[in-house]
Amino acid sequence: MRIHWHRRDLRAADNAGLAAATDGGPVVPVFVFDNEVLAHAGPPRVAFMLDALASLREWYRERGSDLVVAHGDPIEELPRLAREYDAKAVTWGEEYSGLASERDAAVRQALDDVGVAREVVTDAVLHRPGEITTNAGDPYSVFTYFGRKWQDREKESPYDAPAETDLADIRGDPLPSISELGFAEPEADVPPAGTQVARDLLEQFCADEIYQYEQRRDYPDDDCTSRLSAHLKFGTIGIREVYERTAAAAEDASGDRLDAVEEFQSQLAWREFYTQVLFANRNVVTQNYKSYENPIQWRTDPEKLQAWKDGETGYPIVDAGMRQLREEAFMHNRVRMIVASFLTKDLLIDWREGYDWFREKLVDHDTANDNGGWQWAASTGTDAQPYFRIFNPMTQGERYDPDAAYITEFVPELHGVDPDLIHEWPDLSLTQRRNAAPEYPDPIVDHSERREQAIEMFEAARGENDSAG
Repeated sequence: MRIHWHRRDLRAADNAGLAAATDGGPVVPVFVFDNEVLAHAGPPRVAFMLDALASLREWYRERGSDLVVAHGDPIEELPRLAREYDAKAVTWGEEYSGLASERDAAVRQALDDVGVAREVVTDAVLHRPGEITTNAGDPYSVFTYFGRKWQDREKESPYDAPAETDLADIRGDPLPSISELGFAEPEADVPPAGTQVARDLLEQFCADEIYQYEQRRDYPDDDCTSRLSAHLKFGTIGIREVYERTAAAAEDASGDRLDAVEEFQSQLAWREFYTQVLFANRNVVTQNYKSYENPIQWRTDPEKLQAWKDGETGYPIVDAGMRQLREEAFMHNRVRMIVASFLTKDLLIDWREGYDWFREKLVDHDTANDNGGWQWAASTGTDAQPYFRIFNPMTQGERYDPDAAYITEFVPELHGVDPDLIHEWPDLSLTQRRNAAPEYPDPIVDHSERREQAIEMFEAARGENDSAG
């Protein structure tokens, strides 16, 4: 008998750890609700996770087995479960955050203490941190070079799901409700979870949108994206299965269509780039990756921070994104960059405030990816946006949502307003704004002024104006 400890791999197919467990006799699938992990969660993610667990449990039950659910510290629960089921070994997929690594080291020791073997496998990424390095053996800090090697490396094929005979004949306890885990129902409409949902999204995307991805991925109203991010976060679909399906799409493509497929694959590489950055720099979750000579003098402005969270900044593309976040627990990637730039470069507020809000509200929040994205926008991360290249939210809105279709979907106060006026909103006179949309707020800052102040703030941090006076 073996135990497979499900974590961020809430699926049966293409599961490296589950496949490894089947080599040692009947498998007891286990999930542990870890309070230390839940302390960093938000309602949308917990709701999605519970739905994914329900789907996974149903898969096991259809095959005469079940998902054993425990609530507590894995350091105590896994040895207890190993004794209860007389399991000789425990398998799980490796995770790479500091919290996960410390927990897993403690679990390994706890299992060693009771004489239970363990096997940890690479499952959430195609190439684990440390596999792709510079010629000197160091982690990459620039994506371009990492991405080239990542694309050239051979990819492992998906694993088969276990057969019914590979699974233990067991019965587990009911799943807890979201309130029993200490969370309120999310305000957002959280999407459904489960492997079949993920596979349907993947198939739909690879049948059509993937061939337009390079040209249309930045246009939020097109929604020419896979919407697989939450499924990859929780592992309701395997990364090998996703890559294999995109490779099949590439076989039928050439020219621009092939370029589009490869552009999507590069986004999978970005996930792994940020994973290796986190693995090599555990403190990056709370500290700037990039060193400045002086501390960055971020502003403390609770009123403007709240306006940003509420989508009430008076910058339409920013507000649309922040309202989409509240309504869907999701935000289009281009808009994520725009709202992050606005917080850090227009409001001059610390990126950590935005990261924490995304962690609370996003269904697909991933420590490595979100931290990498926020630090990119804030010009504090690896391979980040230069501090002097600052998104103009009006220009971004006009370029990527020219008809204001995305904006008006989430900002109903602007329904029926001419798109040109929407994109010029911060530059309109008070009378023009009142005539066009009296219920929509005025801009809370002047972009041009704040742009100059942001550059000055970063130059001071770089020590470039210490002698000015």
